[in-house]
Amino acid sequence: MIRTLLALLIALNLAVGCDSPPEPRVDSTPAESEAASAEEAAEETAEEATEEATEASDDQPAADTNAQAGASGDLAANNAALLHPDAANEEAPETFKINFGTTKGDFVVEVTREWAPRGADRLYNLVKIGYYDNIAFFRVIDGFMAQFGIHGDPRVNQIWRDARISDDEVKQSNERGYVSFATAGPNTRTTQLFINFGNNAQLDSMGFAPVGRVVEGMDIVDSLYKGYGEGAPRGRGPDQGRLQAQGNAYLKAEFPELDYTTEVRIVE
Repeated sequence: MIRTLLALLIALNLAVGCDSPPEPRVDSTPAESEAASAEEAAEETAEEATEEATEASDDQPAADTNAQAGASGDLAANNAALLHPDAANEEAPETFKINFGTTKGDFVVEVTREWAPRGADRLYNLVKIGYYDNIAFFRVIDGFMAQFGIHGDPRVNQIWRDARISDDEVKQSNERGYVSFATAGPNTRTTQLFINFGNNAQLDSMGFAPVGRVVEGMDIVDSLYKGYGEGAPRGRGPDQGRLQAQGNAYLKAEFPELDYTTEVRIVE
C-alpha cells in the first residue's frame, strides 16, 4: 500500500515535469487522479515558467539559438519535417518495431496499433522524421519509469507542444516494459513517452494507454542514469519548462550524467 501511494505521488509530479505545461500540455506522465486540481495548478505554474523562459530564449541572438540546437544533433534547420506536425500523419502498420539506440546500448520496442491507434500513429510518424534522435531520458525514477520525448531543439518543442492527439482507450496495462505517452490530462498527448520499470497498473485508470512494449534490451532501460530523480521543482532533476525553452544545451550544462538516445529507427 505504501509503495502504491508513493508511486501515485511520484506520478503527480509528472504533471509538473513531464512534457511541459498544457498551454501545450505538460505531457506529464502519471498523475494522481484525486489530485486533478493540484495538477492543473502545477501545470499553470509550469506554463508561466515556460513562457518566461521562451521569451528569454527568443531574445537571444540567432547564433545562441543555433548553439543550443546544435547540442541536439538533429537540427530543425537540417530537417524541415520536424517543423511540420500536420504533415506527419501516416497511418502506422498494425505492428512494427523501433530500435532505440542510446548512450547505454540498444533496446527494441514493439508497437501494436490495435492497443492504441492514435498513439501508435503518432509514434510511427515521430520516429520516421527522426524526432527521437539525440534526446534525453530526462526523468528517470528508480522503480517507477523512464520518461523522454522533449526535443533538444527549442524551435521543435515550440511547435510540437500544441500538436496534441486525442486519447485512446486503455486496452493494456502499464506493466514492466510497457511504453505509454505522457499526458497532462484528457486529450493532451504530444511527443513524450515513458517506459514502466515495474507494474504501474494504477496508471491504467488515469488514461495512460500503452502503445507497445520493450521486447529486447530491457536491461539497457534499467541501466539509464537515475541519479537526478524527480524533476524540479519537487526534485533535483531537470525543469521541464527550461528544457522546453533551452533544449539540450540546458541539460548538457547542468545535468551532464543524463543518458540520451542516439539513432532511433523503425526496423520492422
